[in-house]
Amino acid sequence: MYFVLDIGGTFVKYALMDTAGNISSKGKKTMPRTNLADFEEVLFSILDNHDLSAVKGIAVSCPGTVDVETGTIYHGGSFPFLHEVNLAKRIGDRYGKDVTIENDGKCAALAELWLGSINGAKDAVVLVLGSGVGGGIVIDGKLHRGVNLSAGEMSFVMDKINMETRKAQYFGSDCSAVQMVRRIGEAKNLDDPTDGEAVFEYIINQDEEANAIFDGFCIYLASQILNLQYILDPEIFAIGGGISAQPILIERTKWALEEIKKQNPLHMANPNITVCKFQNDANLYGALYHFFVNREKEIVIKEI
Repeated sequence: MYFVLDIGGTFVKYALMDTAGNISSKGKKTMPRTNLADFEEVLFSILDNHDLSAVKGIAVSCPGTVDVETGTIYHGGSFPFLHEVNLAKRIGDRYGKDVTIENDGKCAALAELWLGSINGAKDAVVLVLGSGVGGGIVIDGKLHRGVNLSAGEMSFVMDKINMETRKAQYFGSDCSAVQMVRRIGEAKNLDDPTDGEAVFEYIINQDEEANAIFDGFCIYLASQILNLQYILDPEIFAIGGGISAQPILIERTKWALEEIKKQNPLHMANPNITVCKFQNDANLYGALYHFFVNREKEIVIKEI
């Protein structure tokens, strides 16, 4: 068995998993953003409350730029106090276990590569739509990290730049699912403008105002998919994140691709788009697969 932790901006999820990815138990706790001491108090309390005697290793998914060789986190995303913290070593020293750690977006891509919608693909792109755009790039069947460990950080890709102010417009904000849902929720005067299910009811029921915002979101997404198709020329794009559970997302994104191509006849690309298999548990699966790839290659070969 392996103990897997998925550290998110609001919660830390955890699970006991086996080599085939079966989850025997799981749970979650609220994760504080105050400081390292509070952060570790919650993290260690989870581990302290489990019998780790039969656990072979601990796999962690975490925000930030992660040096997977050393276990050190840089910047830390929602947890800036994790900058330059070797979280893998801190956990490993405390519990005497082998520990690996990987960026959360890259974990989502690894989950799809292992047991999901891009399994068997040589070249692929996974886009995770949330507050920004995360994910990962797979080249020659392997996750591509880049020289600065930043490959796949789609949120920082610029859509355009103001020539006077030099301020940029970013993929991460234009394709923020959270912002899109909130815009529609506020436009429809919802009591909770972040209620995604209520927002998608308006979209599915062809509400004009909601669909105008959603169409714009899908046009932005489709434009960047086309850009990535020309840059990387992958076999497949897998779209994840909470809103990917809505079938209309893939349907409308494919429509948006055709709309762009109609008005821009130079386009020759035909991106292959699908939905990610994993939703809320994606980072757990990806973190575990990362552990196998880095520590137990024989298990990966045997199971896959």
